[in-house]
Amino acid sequence: MHQLEQQAPGATSTGAPVPARALELLGRADAELLAAQFSSEPWEQLSHAHLAALRAGAAVVAARGTPSGRRAPRTVWSMLGVVAPELGSWSTYFAEAAALRSAVDAGRFDLVGPARAEEAVCAAEDFVDAARDLVHGGADAITGRTLRMRSQRAS
Repeated sequence: MHQLEQQAPGATSTGAPVPARALELLGRADAELLAAQFSSEPWEQLSHAHLAALRAGAAVVAARGTPSGRRAPRTVWSMLGVVAPELGSWSTYFAEAAALRSAVDAGRFDLVGPARAEEAVCAAEDFVDAARDLVHGGADAITGRTLRMRSQRAS
């Protein structure tokens, strides 16, 4: 799982305050990860993992600021490309998985097997950790980190 916060809540390693909304979203991401880890069905695991990542991505956007303007991106995954390009491999992965999660939400539970669910949970765990480090420690906190798949994509 993740390490517990080692610093004062609401502070970064540089001493700058973290927006309360970002902290709330990180807490909700943790709750979704727990739900994913304790779900017995692969489709539930994938859905909760994706929601955990979505909450963590929203926390980064809340901490860094929402892009604005006529052509500003509208999804969390697209916003991350603007406000946190260092999370690009994860935002691409989860953006591509959004259609699968939508299908699961529509009742297509058969589309997710155990290996795919495990992959999603592992990726979400890593992403939530990276997002937390970024929110609390800035860009240097995740230098060199990229998405690494722990299992082979199957069903």
